[in-house]
Amino acid sequence: MEDKEIYAEISSIRNLMERSTKFISLSGLSGILAGVYALAGAAFAQYAINNDSDTFNKYIQDQIQANKGQALFIGVQPERLVLFLLFIAVSVLLLSIATGIFLTIRKAKRKGLSVWNQSSRSFLISGAIPLLTGGCFVLIELYNSHYSIIAPGCLVFYGLALVAAGQYTFGDVKWLGICQIILGLFAALVPGYGLLLWATGFGLLHIIYGTLMHFKYDRDHVAQ
Repeated sequence: MEDKEIYAEISSIRNLMERSTKFISLSGLSGILAGVYALAGAAFAQYAINNDSDTFNKYIQDQIQANKGQALFIGVQPERLVLFLLFIAVSVLLLSIATGIFLTIRKAKRKGLSVWNQSSRSFLISGAIPLLTGGCFVLIELYNSHYSIIAPGCLVFYGLALVAAGQYTFGDVKWLGICQIILGLFAALVPGYGLLLWATGFGLLHIIYGTLMHFKYDRDHVAQ
């Protein structure tokens, strides 16, 4: 009995320390939904590239055929298509953020935790610096028509943001960031597969990460 009581007390102390230093209200479900949004957005983007009926569609198809199907973002100049793809990306981002905020607040309330505290502020600030830097970098490359850099830039800077913010939350976030960075570097190596790798990083990896988070952390609370 004494050993059990000691173990329970140590576990309680550990939980209190974790609550004070780690942002533990992240929801695995929000990761899954973010991945679903990203895959849907990638599907819409691919549909727009393959089936646009305007005059620039032939130019895009010629570029794709000339590069043996590897020219999703290489040399694509039509501004209207680019703006549409940007609209899809922004929509996916806003939906993911809104879903993440809603589910995080809901999880925090269920656990009796405060969403806005020192750990959550540290989490947001650490992640925001590389994320905002990456956003500016991607917009500059977009302005300069360097489209092949966009997908790798999104993945690498997003991964850096997750690694930076990961020290203030579950360790799984850091590993997700490392995977995103590796995928982004690979996307830079084979730029013709930018859209596919973007969908893999923001879609498939998010779904895998969210599922693991749900079974490791969310289900324990539900079971209680």
